[in-house]
Amino acid sequence: MTEGKTPKWLQLANELEQEIRNGDRPPGSLLPQIRELVDTKGWAYDTVRNAYRALEDKGLIVSRKGQGTYVSSILEKIHRDATSRYSKVAREAAGSRGAFDTEIRNLGMTPKSVSQVYRAQPPQKVAEILGVSRRGKSTAVRERTMYADDTVVQVATSYFPGDVAFGSALEQEDTGPGGSISRLAELGYQQTSMTEHLEIRQPGKDEASALGIPADRPVVEITHIGRTADGRAVEVCLHVVPANLWHFSYSWSVDQPE
Repeated sequence: MTEGKTPKWLQLANELEQEIRNGDRPPGSLLPQIRELVDTKGWAYDTVRNAYRALEDKGLIVSRKGQGTYVSSILEKIHRDATSRYSKVAREAAGSRGAFDTEIRNLGMTPKSVSQVYRAQPPQKVAEILGVSRRGKSTAVRERTMYADDTVVQVATSYFPGDVAFGSALEQEDTGPGGSISRLAELGYQQTSMTEHLEIRQPGKDEASALGIPADRPVVEITHIGRTADGRAVEVCLHVVPANLWHFSYSWSVDQPE
């Protein structure tokens, strides 16, 4: 390739991206199949495939097995500001059921969560963090599939110690304004410190199916741990999100000048 020359796949990707952002290809519209562009435009198969993959990496299009490739309804990445998202103001803004609701509303989209609430034996790492038994159903679990409009953008599973959560509002499908963190505070377990561990990995089969993404699409797993003032862990939440749909930011103070 001549130095400075734009590869053909990138030319096509840029052309399609411009059409998407101009509204010529609106959210939800079906893109031509790769073979169709090969036949009608004379593009090489790999050129079209690489262009589509680049647009998928940006989150601008989504492939649905057996259905085709569509323009995404999420043209701007979801901003997850871990520094401020857990504040009471952010969690309860306009009646939101937690930080996720607020993030999606800020995009002008409608948040929705489909929840399953049950009691279960936790995974080993969760049991160790919460300090609960691995034997029997020692935790209350909130398992959620989370949408922005009609697009699944996250699956999240929260675990709470049984002595804190059993019989409480945490076992209700709708935890009310502010979500589980607000309900924990009302129970006397206000979270005053939080830790998050991020891991980029390939999704499991069930995760890929739930998120509606290809098995080779990377996800970010966030292990969120909430602790009370005395250091007790009262929540572990495992968030799994498609890496191409989210933007993460963190800020903190360092040594201040004397």
